[in-house]
Amino acid sequence: MELEVRHLRALCAIADAGSLHRAARQLGVAQPTLSTQLARIEQALGGPLFVRERTGCRPTPLGRTVLGRARPLLADMSTLVREARAAAAGGDSRLRVGSTASRALAGWLRRLRRPGLEPTLQMDVSANALLRRVAEGQLDVAFVHEVEGSPLHVPEGLRVRVLVEREPQFVMLPADHPAAARPVVRLADLADDRWMIDPTVDGEWDGVHRMLRAVGLNPRVLHGDYHTAASLVATGEVVTVCQPSSQSRPETAVRRLYGDPLGVRLLMAARTRAELDAVFPALEDAYWEVARQSTAYRDWLEGGWGPDASRCPVAAGGGGRVEFVRAR
Repeated sequence: MELEVRHLRALCAIADAGSLHRAARQLGVAQPTLSTQLARIEQALGGPLFVRERTGCRPTPLGRTVLGRARPLLADMSTLVREARAAAAGGDSRLRVGSTASRALAGWLRRLRRPGLEPTLQMDVSANALLRRVAEGQLDVAFVHEVEGSPLHVPEGLRVRVLVEREPQFVMLPADHPAAARPVVRLADLADDRWMIDPTVDGEWDGVHRMLRAVGLNPRVLHGDYHTAASLVATGEVVTVCQPSSQSRPETAVRRLYGDPLGVRLLMAARTRAELDAVFPALEDAYWEVARQSTAYRDWLEGGWGPDASRCPVAAGGGGRVEFVRAR
């Protein structure tokens, strides 16, 4: 068997996801298929590439060597394809943007668009999948969120810049819910409600469950995406966590949770600092524009970050600008 690009992508996906199950889901294949493919790759290379453990997979020394060579090969291949397509299209420059859900996206893309530069957008609920695509050269930059307590798997060599160190997550509830009459909602006020959680969003299931268990709640939980959740909130069926920049509608209310028990870190990733520098200011402007359009979030920002300011290091005028590189 000869190694192909798809085999290298599979190895990187397993390493980044940390398990065959998660990697198979991200690649859109069945886990037995991926397991069989991995066995054939290991046979072709002459040794095991991953140690299988109860909690997942981790690379062997041979696996780390192969991954160290595979990642730049994948990035070079993606660059070759991108540049060839641009040349075939007459030199049109396209900025390939990836993102998890955010109300800042429209303003960000609008600020990036200019003569000779047309941004394209690839959405995904999985921040880890987007980071992997940046590392492989399939995307130029990605804007993602990292749920508190569920660290993302940042591929080696990626440069990451923090937009917001800790963005508090709010709650969306029906407008006629008794708790909606107050600007701040306690979790105990929602003890009898059904919650909707999207289990495909990296870290969200674990983060919400930790938040609820911390106050002794074990509510009924339904699974659904953001759009379904908003629709069911409007009909009084569920409550759900939401981004603080979410806007209330006539049928719904967005409220701060007392004590800000759940937060996310907002990150931008690229392969080089130059790529970050080229797009980060536009994202920063777009984010704070929508942040101030949300009454609940604006009140939170102007109120000094709530009862424990040390937990919420976000200034009302901009993000953290912390930057780090995942070492090779």
